[in-house]
Amino acid sequence: MVDDHPAIMLGVGAILNAQPDLHVVAAAASVQELIAQTQRLDCVLLDLRLADGSTPTANLAALTALAIPVLVYTSGDRSDLIREATRAGATGVLRKSEPPDVVVGAIRSLLRGEPVVTAEWAAALDFDPDFATVHLSPREAEVLTLYASGETAERVAALLFISRETVHDHVRRIRAKYAAADRPALTKVDLYRRAVEDGLVPQGHDHS
Repeated sequence: MVDDHPAIMLGVGAILNAQPDLHVVAAAASVQELIAQTQRLDCVLLDLRLADGSTPTANLAALTALAIPVLVYTSGDRSDLIREATRAGATGVLRKSEPPDVVVGAIRSLLRGEPVVTAEWAAALDFDPDFATVHLSPREAEVLTLYASGETAERVAALLFISRETVHDHVRRIRAKYAAADRPALTKVDLYRRAVEDGLVPQGHDHS
């Protein structure tokens, strides 16, 4: 956990440590302090606004460079910071006012490799006039919708009556378009996030 409010760290830490499958192995007031403690982390719960003046972009860059998935934990009053964190690679956004079971469920989803899609995340992106849009062809949109929702390439091919190789060609082009818009989608989870952001997959869609 990275948060500069001791009471929040103690409270959330106690909730997580009470779970049989979760354990807080490190807590710090800054990302650099956390990394100095340990770099062997399955995920990080990151407060967006820290007293050290660091930005979400810098903090996420430091963590994603270590291949650590990040769940942003925020009061939700700064949608610009949520947008910044999304662009910087946050796997999900969680409001601090959520009940304990939602927090625990979100972290478990993150550890399963699933994005944590919330109303705060979607709303922050919906009201961002500068958020780069990606223009997909109708077929690319179909492929992304199915593939990002959890279908295999073989299943997408069968549903759309095209070959598996054609599906992969479409996915490569889709990734290239998102990369060109500075919204990279290197993994299937990233593609799911982009599909949610662009309204192709409804938030909370079961893509397992």
